[in-house]
Amino acid sequence: MWERIGAMVFKELRQMARDPGTIAMMFFFPIIQLVIFGVAINNDPRHLPLVVESNDNSAFSRSILSSLRTTGYFDLTEVADHYGEGERLIAEGKAQFVLTIPTDFSRALVRGEKPQLLLTVDATDPASTGPAVAAVNEAVSQALQRELRGPLAGRQQGAAPVDLVLHRSYNPEGITSHNTVPGLLAIILSMTMVALTAMSVTREVEQGTMENLLATPLRPVEVMVGKIVPYFGMGLVQVLVVLAAAKLIFAVPFVGSFWLLLTVTLLFTLVSLALGFTMSTLVKSQVQSMQMSMFYLMPSILLSGFAFPYRGMPQPIQYIAEILPPTHYIRLVRGIMLKGWDWRLAVPETAVLLLMLVVLGTVAVRRYRDTIA
Repeated sequence: MWERIGAMVFKELRQMARDPGTIAMMFFFPIIQLVIFGVAINNDPRHLPLVVESNDNSAFSRSILSSLRTTGYFDLTEVADHYGEGERLIAEGKAQFVLTIPTDFSRALVRGEKPQLLLTVDATDPASTGPAVAAVNEAVSQALQRELRGPLAGRQQGAAPVDLVLHRSYNPEGITSHNTVPGLLAIILSMTMVALTAMSVTREVEQGTMENLLATPLRPVEVMVGKIVPYFGMGLVQVLVVLAAAKLIFAVPFVGSFWLLLTVTLLFTLVSLALGFTMSTLVKSQVQSMQMSMFYLMPSILLSGFAFPYRGMPQPIQYIAEILPPTHYIRLVRGIMLKGWDWRLAVPETAVLLLMLVVLGTVAVRRYRDTIA
């Protein structure tokens, strides 16, 4: 009995060794998880882009800017000298925080009038702003402790000499669903379009029915289009279901254009279908297609900014995230739905998706022709 069991184990080990997908799962999947969970994921993001609207060029203002730099939470990207510039940069996604220092800040502080500082936060991703907001309070307090000396030392007694007013743009109440539900569009479409398309084509090859298709007058491109169209319709239905739930159940605001959102969604769906079709030409079985889909889906969920703050990841991991289609689509969805992006603000991310579609579509067609040759 033990000899027969040993022979069976030996047979399974040889079969596993011959399967590249199993070898990849054994070695690379733990490595990917270690990189993602050990290096990339960070719930306390640093180096967040900060814009300061400084309308008071005084020693107090300069000291506050210096303290903000030393916290490690912010990268001071710009010092604007007029109102409204910071709001524009937040709307475009180029800044996450704007600190507005009023024109009479130093004068009011010297008089003991407790002036206000306005901190505007891009709250479309509430998880990335909490510790940074606390760091602003600490930085302002330390700066004023250094500057309020001599005759002004009495200003530090009692209540805080400055009132920090927090304004959360686009998500005033910090509701998590306003951030996650729009991002679910990218994840759901990725899971269905990529995985199902890859398995659909692989199933034809594995079951031997691909030869029957090739015996018909259909051209390779026509077979590809015929395979993709049903899943394209499925993706459209999923989009409408998620948008309806976002409006009726989660009360997610929809500020931008529905037609612009639908256009970029259809583009992302085509990119996902082209990626799934490309995967199907690289594997030989449905099991391998599922394994390859998992290698794509896990980074897409964890690195795209859906589950964890994108800006909290190290710079090299951000470069990896940039080659994932969901990263760009999630920015588009959140920008259109929550910030009211028009087509001009959507152009950069849309152009990246168009480039991905051209590259993946070209690779899919060529790989498919080589496969059936």
